[in-house]
Amino acid sequence: MDNRPRREATEAVETQGYCQAKIEVTYGFGLHARPSVIFTRLAKSFPCTVEIKVNDSSVWLNGKSIVKIMGARIRRGSILKIRARGLRAAEAIHALKALVERDFDEDKKHGRNA
Repeated sequence: MDNRPRREATEAVETQGYCQAKIEVTYGFGLHARPSVIFTRLAKSFPCTVEIKVNDSSVWLNGKSIVKIMGARIRRGSILKIRARGLRAAEAIHALKALVERDFDEDKKHGRNA
């Protein structure tokens, strides 16, 4: 029996000019310092705007701001909504969603098998 947490994810869809996706954070420590840096660094590599919303919050946060991401206190089990608008928005959403699905590549960095 697989006891791993269920990943809730949707394909990137375009709504009101934004490309969006929704995914559950399954990494055991959530977005602490290192995963937050990795997330924002990847977001900054795209020329589009990137924003996130956590759980049922009504506030969209700048996905390129380490201060905003760390301040959101994103934990395991949190549902992230990620949206982007502009050049390469769909590519940004796919890359960020994949990063969250890979648990921010933390297992690879520490020599653990996923």
